[in-house]
Amino acid sequence: MSIGQLKKIAIEIRKQILMMSFRAQSAHTGGALSCVEILVALYFRVMRVFPKDPSNDNRDRLIFSKAHDAKALYAVLSQRGFFDRRVLDGYEMDSGLLAGHSTRNVSFGIEASAGSLGHGLAMAAGVALAGKQRRKQWKVYAILSDGECDEGSTWEAVLFARQHKLDNLIAVVDYNKLQGFGYTKNVLDLEPFAEKWEAFGWEAREVDGHNFTQLVDAFTSVPFTKGNPSVIIAHTIKGRGGVAKHVNQISSQYKPPTEDEYKEVMEILDRGS
Repeated sequence: MSIGQLKKIAIEIRKQILMMSFRAQSAHTGGALSCVEILVALYFRVMRVFPKDPSNDNRDRLIFSKAHDAKALYAVLSQRGFFDRRVLDGYEMDSGLLAGHSTRNVSFGIEASAGSLGHGLAMAAGVALAGKQRRKQWKVYAILSDGECDEGSTWEAVLFARQHKLDNLIAVVDYNKLQGFGYTKNVLDLEPFAEKWEAFGWEAREVDGHNFTQLVDAFTSVPFTKGNPSVIIAHTIKGRGGVAKHVNQISSQYKPPTEDEYKEVMEILDRGS
């Protein structure tokens, strides 16, 4: 799939995210918008997945640790053909099938229940170790928020992965630099971020997380060094492609679009497609 095609899919995914946010009046729109290109690159260009046979043992696995931003994952899985798009209409609705935080449902392509931040990388490391022990060729991707890199459990998993030489494990940090109630640098500064991972024995690469060329190049180059796990630090913008006043603002974490904002941004995205 070409870069141009990926860009068109990303526009459609943003529209679906905003639709779910507006309909459910739910939070966490900004973080869902910041990881769109990461997920689109993986599911439409890089990962080996089988939408019509979702439990195929040869599939690559993706653990979506930043599960509060599940709208992005749901939209991508639907677009990729794991389930009908009409299922998105039930997001965070009574009798709907999609919870606010992603819950394991392999038939829908959702590999793990998550939401307690700091656990996703450990789960992914366990799956990667199982793959090694079973001599499988699958890769395991863990999508992390930058805020959950404050958690000690994340760094315990980082140590574990290097100890067991899990070069089939790729961590991807959606580094949008906003968390909880402030900018990451003010809450608990992660810098020098790449150097921290490297000090723990990982191979790190930093990319523009909205640039498909950089993302695809990084994803198709892993493992960066045989025997070592890889981390891709994707610099992103929280709320990108959404309501303008919430872009790169803490408000994107909590405020869904109003009706007027929703109509305006959808018109903008329609023109972009």
